[in-house]
Amino acid sequence: MNWQGLMADIDGMFGWIPSWFIGLSLVAGAIIVALFVHRIATWSLNRTFGTRLPLLGVFIKRTAGPAQMALCLAAVALVLPLAPLDDMIRTPLTRLFVVAFIALTGWISIRIVDMSAARYLQNFRDVTENFIARKHVTQVRVFKRVTDTIIVIITVSTALMTFDSVKQYGVSLFASAGAAGIIVGLAARPLLSNLIAGLQIAITQPIRIEDAVIIENEWGWVEDIASTYVVIRLWDWRRMVVPLSYFIEKPFQNWTRDTASLIGVIGLHVDYRADVPRIRRWLEEAAKQSKLWDGAVVNLQVIDADSRTIELRALVSARNAPQSWDLRCEIREKLVAFIRDEMPEALPRERAILIPSGDDDADFLRRSATPETRRASPHN
Repeated sequence: MNWQGLMADIDGMFGWIPSWFIGLSLVAGAIIVALFVHRIATWSLNRTFGTRLPLLGVFIKRTAGPAQMALCLAAVALVLPLAPLDDMIRTPLTRLFVVAFIALTGWISIRIVDMSAARYLQNFRDVTENFIARKHVTQVRVFKRVTDTIIVIITVSTALMTFDSVKQYGVSLFASAGAAGIIVGLAARPLLSNLIAGLQIAITQPIRIEDAVIIENEWGWVEDIASTYVVIRLWDWRRMVVPLSYFIEKPFQNWTRDTASLIGVIGLHVDYRADVPRIRRWLEEAAKQSKLWDGAVVNLQVIDADSRTIELRALVSARNAPQSWDLRCEIREKLVAFIRDEMPEALPRERAILIPSGDDDADFLRRSATPETRRASPHN
């Protein structure tokens, strides 16, 4: 086909219309046709293979944006050499086309990374109790977000380097060792430190998705690990956002680092007259009757004593942190009720010696050494 003759005929028919308008109309028309072709192709594929190949529908949906952009760029690449445009319009359009192509390459790269990560994580859906799944989910998510960030930085840098003025500025900026370079380095330090911390967390894994942690005296679960920060879902549904570098530089508690099982501690003060073996037997029976106890640890010990009471420590284990908390509350409530109803003599008491009027202290203390003359007055 003689394209030059065709364009000459078109120019003769519409000679009264400015050439730049015709050129831009051809470019816009090419984009509209490309979008229409994509819509028809998508509809045809979904109608033909949608029921038999559900993964194809997911793939088409996730790649709709890059596919539309690729078709538009292909249509513009075919039409742009034929459009009657002068250099003042053609040059910016060509530069825009190059930038759009670079952006498309970065977009496709990010989509490939996201789809590969999603496909890999389909094998690890249960991340609550499965430690292997939590390990892989954490690594893949962190690596994916770090990779996405690197792709965006490279894409933007490549696009900016296509402009001569920006290219010269960038080269002079990176080549110089002056104040501008120092300022840029200091400004980029938090971002770079968090990106490096993200790689360290992905490799060493001090935290994982759905780990139970205590940080800044707050208890919660690791909900999300982004490229520069971590979202902690607190027990009361608040969200704490913490920089990634925090988990590398500062100490924190991870209750589910190697296993989800935890030993809950229940402290209680009782009187010296408490029957500790009886309380221990009752604790064992109460733990066996609870659905929250994992059957591993149940124990009662006397860990301290002062002038008024003795301190008991009950230990009971559970499968995870939430069940450990609920089990502690349950056992504590039942333990208080048992001592109150079945062993009231074990309740803490205040003791005092009452000296009758007219007696001196030495004489009364000498007589009170016998059981008949002892006096004890409880005050709760």
